[in-house]
Amino acid sequence: MNGYRVAIVGATGMIGQEFAKVLEQRGFPLESIQFFASDRSTGKKLFFSHREIEVKETAVESFKDVDIALFSAGADISRHFSPIAAKAGAVVVDNSSAFRMDPGVPLVVPEINPEDIRNHRGIIANPNCSTIQMVVALYPLHKVNQIKRIVVTTFQSVSGTGAAAVEELTVQSRQVLDGQAVGPHVYPHQIAFNVLPEIDVFLDNAYTREEWKMVEETRKIMHADSIDISATCVRVPVFTGHSEAVNVEFAESMSPEEARHILAQAPGVKLMDDPAISLYPLPWSVAGTDEVFVGRIRRDVSHPKGLVMWIAADNLRKGAALNTIQIAEEMVGRNWLRPGGKNENPG
Repeated sequence: MNGYRVAIVGATGMIGQEFAKVLEQRGFPLESIQFFASDRSTGKKLFFSHREIEVKETAVESFKDVDIALFSAGADISRHFSPIAAKAGAVVVDNSSAFRMDPGVPLVVPEINPEDIRNHRGIIANPNCSTIQMVVALYPLHKVNQIKRIVVTTFQSVSGTGAAAVEELTVQSRQVLDGQAVGPHVYPHQIAFNVLPEIDVFLDNAYTREEWKMVEETRKIMHADSIDISATCVRVPVFTGHSEAVNVEFAESMSPEEARHILAQAPGVKLMDDPAISLYPLPWSVAGTDEVFVGRIRRDVSHPKGLVMWIAADNLRKGAALNTIQIAEEMVGRNWLRPGGKNENPG
């Protein structure tokens, strides 16, 4: 047996469909693939590799013949079914927030901490989309010159919320242009022609949960508990692609030229930085791509050891599906995952 038996949980969602697309595009070694979702989607047909595959309802018995289970069905579903899948012998790569900060679950970005995968006990967590693109850009710099502090403001597209949010932006945009009244449903306020400095719920410290994810996840992925981080996460009327304005303080001074040189050679990073011709990353142009794009690298005139930069990436790909598949590829490429149900994973 040369291929792996893969299951996608949440297969009808935006990330689930992107899982399938990325698996096919990258030629992941498959023996079989199964699609699972809620009972509302049971019986739907999805195309994969020029054939139709029927979506089944996620159930306890769904994972008995599965080597890798890719989850993107929400934290509640992951908490319930991921341990079941692991006990059945599958390795779960979970895209929800359910296990990210569990000390017994690796939180992995393959360009940064692939060795952490070896510590899994049946479940591996995929980080938050906004965290992934930031750490892919910052970690190569951190390896050369230790980062002391990060201040980041994100500009996050509506696809990060899901298909209903994409539809809401489409409908509201038409309503505004037609002079009609707008009624928000997915978000607390109108998103068309507007920005919302609120992603997820507010915590007792006045940060949102999305902002606090960036703080905790960055430290865990980079194994750098001492980095001071402050985040402001903003939802913007963009369909696909998250952007970030990042201010970084280093232990020692670093020139923009040195940072560009490091990032030009960094895995998963693409430098796009020529202000003279207005060349810098845009969410519109990075949609559908796999890299994390970095530009507008400049000195922080407010701090002698600081740099400022602009980062953009496709949140559905590197921010979710691609990173998940890359984790699976690392396991396969390093022979850490054996096909045919030979993995001994504790529940």
